[in-house]
Amino acid sequence: MSADWVFHSGRIFDGHRVRPGVTAVAITAGRITAVGTDDEVRAAVGTASSSVDLAGHLLTPGFTDAHNHAAMGGVERMACDLSAAASAEETLALIAAYAHGTPTPSGRRPDDGPGWVTGGGWYKGHYPGGFPEADLLDAVVPHRPVYLINRDHHSAWVNTRALEFAGIGASTVDPADGRIERHADGSPTGVLHEGAMDLVSRFLPPVTSATMTTGILEAQRYLHSMGVTGWQEAILGDYAGYPDASPAYRGLSADGRLTARATGALWVPRTTTAAGAGALVEEFRERRRVNADAGFRTSSAKIMVDGVPENRTAALLDPYCDPRSPAHPETGPSSCACSRNAGPPNSDRGFLYLAPEVLTALAGELTAAEFDLHLHVIGDRAVRTALDAVEQSRSAAQRTPSGGARAGWEPRHQMAHLQLVHPDDIARFGALKVTANLQALWACNDDQMLGLTLPLIGGGRARWQYPFAAFGHAGAPLAMGSDWPVSTPDPWQAIHVAVNRSHPAHPDAEPLVPDQALTLEAALRAYTSGSAYVNRFDDGGVIAPGALADVVVLSTDPFGLDPADLHTVRADLTMVGGGIVHETVDA
Repeated sequence: MSADWVFHSGRIFDGHRVRPGVTAVAITAGRITAVGTDDEVRAAVGTASSSVDLAGHLLTPGFTDAHNHAAMGGVERMACDLSAAASAEETLALIAAYAHGTPTPSGRRPDDGPGWVTGGGWYKGHYPGGFPEADLLDAVVPHRPVYLINRDHHSAWVNTRALEFAGIGASTVDPADGRIERHADGSPTGVLHEGAMDLVSRFLPPVTSATMTTGILEAQRYLHSMGVTGWQEAILGDYAGYPDASPAYRGLSADGRLTARATGALWVPRTTTAAGAGALVEEFRERRRVNADAGFRTSSAKIMVDGVPENRTAALLDPYCDPRSPAHPETGPSSCACSRNAGPPNSDRGFLYLAPEVLTALAGELTAAEFDLHLHVIGDRAVRTALDAVEQSRSAAQRTPSGGARAGWEPRHQMAHLQLVHPDDIARFGALKVTANLQALWACNDDQMLGLTLPLIGGGRARWQYPFAAFGHAGAPLAMGSDWPVSTPDPWQAIHVAVNRSHPAHPDAEPLVPDQALTLEAALRAYTSGSAYVNRFDDGGVIAPGALADVVVLSTDPFGLDPADLHTVRADLTMVGGGIVHETVDA
């Protein structure tokens, strides 16, 4: 027996732990065929076509990003990409440079026709109150309409020309699932939240199939360079001006250009009703079949339960705090003047985009149809409502007209983001076997947290944020994802924060709830075997004989680093199915 590859003289993290005494791995025909000491592996495989001296560095399974938007991220990298801007001034400079270097469509003068400037990645923490205004854009792009999505993809910044083009003014009514940011006189400021984004995005030039395909390929190249070998595309459907990426994924899978282990979650529109749940699930069954026939698995359904706290759309059990109030709390929400009279169910407590009864009906129907639920939950009310729906989904699924799932099939439901979780709900994750899908990079005291989030939730609730360690203690499965392009897809930036509870760019900031930190081993496990599990990559995410040969050679052994240096780790070599998809030139 001979091997295609032997990696030797290193340390091996197998997806669960660092294997004591294990230093070598052999790969043959796309799968791992031997794991052991250097001598044991050489004895097992004999010769090898290629040999890699790890020189004491760590070999890990490939990272699986359990929640990202690769198609959007790739397309935005090719448009007006603002993700690298370090300030409001740099953001405007990038916009101006892009607009001046991108001519309006052929035959149109700058003031005659749309000639849209599109892209995204601006950061709320760069602006007072979190949101810039149209006049800033007007100063650098006065004649062309501009539509720029922020990093979290829950708000869009537009200029006056775009507002005029869409007919948005003081008399425009907020949609049921969104809000127009307004001046005191009711006129729009230039920022549109959630469903209000559609008031402008429907006028954007369509994103073509060719653009989506090119965007996914760029995303794949970029993610492989960071050691990411698989991911879940967290929205497959029309959203925020983007079309369903499924056709592009099918084409790339069918012609062999999709090297990543990519899967996807079908988007549940926020307009879905209980009466329409059955029809939607039947549509999802057919879409799942068509995608599977092309080799692209879509076994999850994405439901956005609420929004985000910075624009007051995350669903909270108690109302948001008023930073202007003299009773603004430092100890808990009960001291908020705005909390004393809670008012109607949605009175400054954010949005539940689907009523609880609709969410419950959908959870039952989708579970019966063997779909895993992928739930966006940020606020504590959203978390509790989603857990209630999952808890009822098993019995509800048995009562659906379509019947229950096959005997032996078990759902792998997950909840992503999980920023604010009431302590009473932590244990339910383990009891219900709901995977906590962590976007760990956000669990820190950065500018957005300090300037925007904490003033709205108060000091008491701040201590409930991102309870990673508590999830683990409760027996909940853990996975990790980046939510790219909301934040960087570099796993080591997220792992750094998961371990330190502080951002590498703000090393002197007070750690955010430091007792909720993960160990390095737990964080690595979540980003490899944990994410592979929730994505149903049952023969991936681990280094063991018979497993898929998706591996990453790291630039060092992170277990030997000071935790403050974890963000410096890089992927020197990334392999999918025994084939190299990324290699650092000077590695």
